Amino acid sequence: MNKDKLIIALPKGRLGKSAIKKLIATGIDPKIGEETRKLIVTDETNNIDVMFVKAGDVITYIEEGVADIGVVGSDNILEERPDIYTLKDLGFGQCKFAVAGFRENPYPVEGRPLRVATKYPSVARSYFKEKRQPIEIFYLSGSVELGPIVGLSDVIVDIVETGNTLKANGLSVLEEMMDISAKLIANKGKYRFKMNRINTLMDALERT
Repeated sequence: MNKDKLIIALPKGRLGKSAIKKLIATGIDPKIGEETRKLIVTDETNNIDVMFVKAGDVITYIEEGVADIGVVGSDNILEERPDIYTLKDLGFGQCKFAVAGFRENPYPVEGRPLRVATKYPSVARSYFKEKRQPIEIFYLSGSVELGPIVGLSDVIVDIVETGNTLKANGLSVLEEMMDISAKLIANKGKYRFKMNRINTLMDALERT
């Protein structure tokens, strides 16, 4: 195994495509952006491996030291609170955490917790704890907008970019919680060992 090789974990999908454009602009081999079924693409010239993984798995590969650095949305960092370094905001993937629901009578009468459907239970609990609002969490892995529509929940906590999906389903943003964007993250041990290489790449990203 080449101990000097830099291993980068990128999420599949739109966030990963934005990251690829930034990396190619720093001088990494453009072939990392080519359509392929390969899960690992090697840039021999720069001694870099790029791994393409499910967005929700990037943090696991970084935290376990399989990859040295990676790109992930800060929503995942806030939810999982991993033992990693967050090195840099990459300037893309901007959206917001928000509380959303029906504009009319969105919150229940006193006497019962607010029912919240979300993919982000830790974020939701932390946010409403600060507001001293009792809640009941319903974890959904997809289409959380259905929660209020079918009566499972009063509101949802989710990331919102354009708000078009909410609007199409008769829902509205009730509270904006916090900004979200793509972050460059690193395994703590690997960062100390490969600090110069990683810092050089960060400097190059800063110039793109």
